[in-house]
Amino acid sequence: MPMKNEIEQAVEILRRGGVILYPTDTVWGVGCDATNDAAVARIYTLKRSVDKHSMTVLVGSIDDIGRYVRTVPEVAWSLFELAENPLTLILPGGCGISSGLLPAEGTIGIRVPRHDFCSALLRRLGRPLVSTSANISGEPTPLSFAEISPEIRNGVDLIIDRRLEGHPSRRPSSIIRLGPGGEVEIIRE
Repeated sequence: MPMKNEIEQAVEILRRGGVILYPTDTVWGVGCDATNDAAVARIYTLKRSVDKHSMTVLVGSIDDIGRYVRTVPEVAWSLFELAENPLTLILPGGCGISSGLLPAEGTIGIRVPRHDFCSALLRRLGRPLVSTSANISGEPTPLSFAEISPEIRNGVDLIIDRRLEGHPSRRPSSIIRLGPGGEVEIIRE
């Protein structure tokens, strides 16, 4: 029952505007309710981010994407379905999330994780979750829990049990930007 208990505790904290440190299918992430402006601001402060509006949003299923993107480019569905590795798509027309996550051009970085804990948490939370690497901006992305700095660990409200880590890829997701006319730009492979 550790996963169920961790999920309930995480949901309670996230709904109160809290910040968690949690495992994903890629690397450990710092996250919050992506619809909560104050919680998003806390993460930017914790990470000492200069470049605002650059965090990924996780959703529970491919069907949830349309709730946070005004018009999903047709090719996005195929890319998500065919992706063998974790994939973040940057899509035009982001909506329904904190304005602190939307840059001036209105894009949203969105991903559907393939990770037992993340999937269960997203289903229970019923909202999108911020996912940003667990490091101070400009520092290397920690590839394991042991590499996460004490500053990050001490700056969150809950650290999810490491036994729920699963089998992460230990590398950030691929990133592809899709333009409103279907243009494709590979940002990170």
